Amino acid sequence: MQSQHAARRPAPPSSDGPLVDVGQAEAALVEHYPRLVRLAYLMLPPEQRGRSRRVLTAHALVQRALPRGRTAAPAIPAQPRQSADGRAAHAARAGRRPDRAAEAARPARADDEDGGPGYALVRLQVVRTALRACPSRRRGARRRRAGLSALPPLPPLLPQVWGLRLFPRSGGAEELALEQRLSALSGPARAAWVLRGPERLSDDDVRAVLTDAGAADAAGALREADRVPAEYRLLGSPAFDPCSLQARPTDLVRRRRRLKAALAAGAALVVCGALFGLPDDGWGPDGAAAPPYALNRAAQAALDPGKLTRVSPAVWKSSARTDFSVWPARGDLAGDAGLLRRALAVWARPGERVRVSATPGTPSGGPAGPPQLLYAGTVDNARVVILHDGLRITRYAEPLDGAEGAALDFARVDGADRAGASALVLGRSDGNVRYLTAPWVRAAGARDLREPGADTADLSLTDGVTSPLAGPAPKPGSCTSWNVLELTDGAGTRLVTDLGELVPAVLTAGRPGRAGAATGEKALRTWSPFACSLASMRSAGVRSVNAWAFAEQPLPDASGSAAWVCTRAETWQGGGTRVLAQFHTPGAPVGAVAARAEDVPQCGEREPRVLAGVLWKSGAGTWYLLAAGSRGTTSVTATGGVEGTAQGNLLTLEAEQGAQADLEGTLENGDRVTGLR
Repeated sequence: MQSQHAARRPAPPSSDGPLVDVGQAEAALVEHYPRLVRLAYLMLPPEQRGRSRRVLTAHALVQRALPRGRTAAPAIPAQPRQSADGRAAHAARAGRRPDRAAEAARPARADDEDGGPGYALVRLQVVRTALRACPSRRRGARRRRAGLSALPPLPPLLPQVWGLRLFPRSGGAEELALEQRLSALSGPARAAWVLRGPERLSDDDVRAVLTDAGAADAAGALREADRVPAEYRLLGSPAFDPCSLQARPTDLVRRRRRLKAALAAGAALVVCGALFGLPDDGWGPDGAAAPPYALNRAAQAALDPGKLTRVSPAVWKSSARTDFSVWPARGDLAGDAGLLRRALAVWARPGERVRVSATPGTPSGGPAGPPQLLYAGTVDNARVVILHDGLRITRYAEPLDGAEGAALDFARVDGADRAGASALVLGRSDGNVRYLTAPWVRAAGARDLREPGADTADLSLTDGVTSPLAGPAPKPGSCTSWNVLELTDGAGTRLVTDLGELVPAVLTAGRPGRAGAATGEKALRTWSPFACSLASMRSAGVRSVNAWAFAEQPLPDASGSAAWVCTRAETWQGGGTRVLAQFHTPGAPVGAVAARAEDVPQCGEREPRVLAGVLWKSGAGTWYLLAAGSRGTTSVTATGGVEGTAQGNLLTLEAEQGAQADLEGTLENGDRVTGLR
């Protein structure tokens, strides 16, 4: 394997360490190869061309890390031995809580052995080339000002695995959350987090490694890395093991078509001219679309902008349906045939440089027939086209200065109701969001979900497009506000929130089966402490999120009363639901997640019941196990590290710090319910 990221060789480090020859470095690389590849994989930007390209690049960086001759090794040890107490003290100095479970879960053999000077030298080269592979934030900022998502740098031509896609196994919710937190860090900060964790280097050693590797601000990288919890135990998951891979074939149909196109390139150009008519309508103006191939008549019709479905602006007033199918075509470019042709061509056959994204469970293939045009216009610094084919919403965006760097996004919307079809995200720029609202929306406003008593700020509506609204908190841990969109129509007022996708999620509040819009005073107070938990539901295809205050519990030692709230996110694909049981004490700015689960019926309309518990420390310094069940729970029992039973739906028992217990509740009808974990 080769990689363009490793083309330049480093200058010999200015170090008084021992000299290492090529044989020693190769021995260290071979012996610790899985360890080095894992480091490179974690340091590379997670969004870089998907997990398959990231795996291959990590292997290439490690295999190109050997020096050309005898080289002085860094004075930094490969991995200093440090006791658990020492690591805890180091974490405390850095402002982080020691993660005992993470320390216990680290690999105990090869990864804990000191690799020696040879390993330290190879590791430095891996860090240097991994940082060089990270995209520039300045370049990403220019892309965001253009109204488009930042694209990663072009991948190296090598390595290539022809006919196969290789990627690690999928992880669980915790691994996904860690991956999202790491993706929010810069390249040097990711490297600092990894060197602190699996490599167990002190902050001084991490600073020295980053400086030798070419990082401009090593101290700033360490401070930025402090924002991600030290959940190193998760690195033992197959999701972070680039040496334990799954293999799947590439697109076999596309490979066959490309082979046929290569054998008959001249004939394909002739067919192309016949299909698209005039020279101005050929495949050239399609911009970011891939070269065309012979299409059947239905596919040809789907690429004709003249056959797009356009709904009259008055249809929704008399239609029995209130979904995207009755939206009229809007926007100042709705008559631009060239733009519409490019959008349709890219949808049918996106080129290699088009950034394509789709919500979970959403197919990304071309349209089966002419879709419906919802919008075509200028949004900030981009031209945007919104199309609907009955199953999906498709958003095509290109910069105003050309089609280079186009983006194509898909979102599943089958079964949308009036609330779910009330708005779409048109574009994001400089932290702001513009929405396209349904034709029945009369007024729009901005509300901070963290401030239930604050007034709504009015937003202007121009042909259904809102003025810019500041997006929700972008990163976990920095949530001081959570802005949502308030929409008013003839049926009432509702709240929707941007979770990083085309279709905003609808917010509701109340007991499952009887939940309503989260706009009343009580509903807003329920949501306020738990608004920031919506960040954990980004990019999951969420359709709606309900907050249900299922219990209120008096706290021991006269500490007031705590609120128990269950939030449940429903998705457009049906599966993948996410449930959080959260706990809020008086005076706390936000609620704490006591338990989480996926694809469970609890807290939903089919099973409106829930049981959860949490360890809580009173102001007097005493630890308690607190548990609460929803209405209809007649008793709660704790077993394991804490044992006891209480009648009713509330349980309070003294406990030891760190104790763990299993919860079980009895319902009025005699059924049993287990606690969420």
